[in-house]
Amino acid sequence: MGILNVTPDSFSDGGRLSSEEEVLQAAQQMIDDGADMIDIGGESTRPFAPPVPVEEEIRRVIPAVRAIRKQHSIPISIDTTKAQVAQLSLDAGADIINDISAMRLDPAMASLAATRQCPIIIMHMQGTPCDMQIKPHYNDVIAETIEFFRDRIQFLTACGVDRQRIIIDPGIGFGKTLAHNLAILRHADAYQVLGCPLLIGHSRKSFLSTLLGPDLGDRDRPTAVISALLCQGQVAILRVHDVKGTQQAVHLTQAIAKA
Repeated sequence: MGILNVTPDSFSDGGRLSSEEEVLQAAQQMIDDGADMIDIGGESTRPFAPPVPVEEEIRRVIPAVRAIRKQHSIPISIDTTKAQVAQLSLDAGADIINDISAMRLDPAMASLAATRQCPIIIMHMQGTPCDMQIKPHYNDVIAETIEFFRDRIQFLTACGVDRQRIIIDPGIGFGKTLAHNLAILRHADAYQVLGCPLLIGHSRKSFLSTLLGPDLGDRDRPTAVISALLCQGQVAILRVHDVKGTQQAVHLTQAIAKA
């Protein structure tokens, strides 16, 4: 999954895509590099990020979704917590809803997912982007996030969402310390007990600099290393900025495994 942000303030690439032409160029590059889907976001979810009004988020994402869908058939995911944004994005050609709140922030999101019967990605987050990195705490991060997903899956299926359309994301960097992030990466296969495809979004996250040093300039290389390790397990989707580097890392790992 290639990350395409149309935000002025994302932690990694904010403000880079400010026109339809730049959006289409970025999407084409991801497709050329081997992306299987593209995730479009119009609201930064970096730590301490302020919320974006729904009208502004719509203004940012709908033209991007519409432009990419006009030229490409690649699956498009809309990264939003707002049902209105998700609905308009689906109408414009998006295929998947990616909600970092696991459909908790907007009560209308679950009914939308049930009505449209589209794939949905639900993520675990302790707190909100405004406060999630203020002393996050777990007794057992793996067990507690698994229990969270059990509760959300039960709720969503009761609302009419097809369980087979639910994808789970443990939320690397969302209310997690370095130790929590590493535990999730080490034990990613534990989430298979839920019977849902697993997405990992580790790309360019700040824990890489915490681990490797504050002078780390290029976070894509360590991201690719983690991608190579994850592809040996049961991770279904790798959500990354550098699609080409990830493809190379995964290809090398798979080639060695098959030799």
